[in-house]
Amino acid sequence: MRNYLKSFLNIPPEIRHEFWQDTLQKNQLSLLVICIMILGMELFNIARVLFWSRSGLATVNNRIYFSMYCILLLAAVLYILLQWLLRRSPVKIRWTVQYATALFALLWHVCINAYDLYRNPDGGTVIYVTAVLGLSVFIQMPSQYSLISYIAAYLLFIGLSASNLDTGSMINLTFTAIVALAVSLTRCRHAVVILSQCRKIDQMNRQLQELIKKDPLTGLLNITAFRDRVEFYLAETKEPTETALLILDLDDFKAVNDHFGHPCGDYVLQMTAIKFQAMFPEAIGVSRIGGDEFMMALSGVPAQVIEKAALQLIQDIALINWHGQNLGASCSLGVCRTNRPGVAYDSLYEIADQALYQAKTQGKGCCFFRELTDSV
Repeated sequence: MRNYLKSFLNIPPEIRHEFWQDTLQKNQLSLLVICIMILGMELFNIARVLFWSRSGLATVNNRIYFSMYCILLLAAVLYILLQWLLRRSPVKIRWTVQYATALFALLWHVCINAYDLYRNPDGGTVIYVTAVLGLSVFIQMPSQYSLISYIAAYLLFIGLSASNLDTGSMINLTFTAIVALAVSLTRCRHAVVILSQCRKIDQMNRQLQELIKKDPLTGLLNITAFRDRVEFYLAETKEPTETALLILDLDDFKAVNDHFGHPCGDYVLQMTAIKFQAMFPEAIGVSRIGGDEFMMALSGVPAQVIEKAALQLIQDIALINWHGQNLGASCSLGVCRTNRPGVAYDSLYEIADQALYQAKTQGKGCCFFRELTDSV
């Protein structure tokens, strides 16, 4: 039970920022409407005291009411002014202003209702009841703030007015305070649930977006995602930079599938993907472009380093075993290199594919380089 109450009252850290944003936006409109209503009502009340009351400000009672009306009017004006001045401030600062305004308005209504009862014990508690229920419906706040606000308002009102209230009225006020607090706590919890669900949906959508970019067998980028990434890099590269596109193709891979079966073929593809990606972990992108072909884009890697890594990769793939039996796997690589800025992806791919073809025709199990020059 204790853990349930704790989870009910707390705002999870992962959605705390979203909760403050949501609270700020919801309360902004509510408080603006409330402040406009206050301006109209208190201007009317001030005019009523000044012009329509026989005694005007001559009596202490009228001066007290007049002061109370002016204080609430100024508070509403101050809130509107602060919201405009702090419109670019951090969320928590703006929400603090909102909360302070709401709490002040609640306590103001407590005080004026208590004064009404002091003057006339039969005056009723409608001002207090309207204030606490209205606050619970229109203002969203964290559970801790709700507890502080409603308990403080209730205790203050009872403390000021207990001598002017009968037992039945006090019981009704207690139930009203409990209902208002329950509404406020439930509203906060509902907002937390909605925001948590939205966050989970966003996470699922991001995961799905990542999944549709990946080859399901190897976990590498698919050809579409790879091309997008490389094209973005090429478009952003304005200065001459050593760029390379590598195409890897497994030699006679069909024979592996036919002799050892498709599970073995899938294993070879997975191991090739792991070893290929491990060549240059800092690569722009690594992709399985289909079947037994893979591709990698590199930036700022010298040709000698690429060649050395490619020859090591050919040796590593030749050592792939399946249930303790060497498969005799082999691969060929074609590499296109350039330092031209603004080069097109299709141009890189075309030259790399030609280099791969040359590697295949020269006996397979080797790596062939070609340069992308201005004349190509």
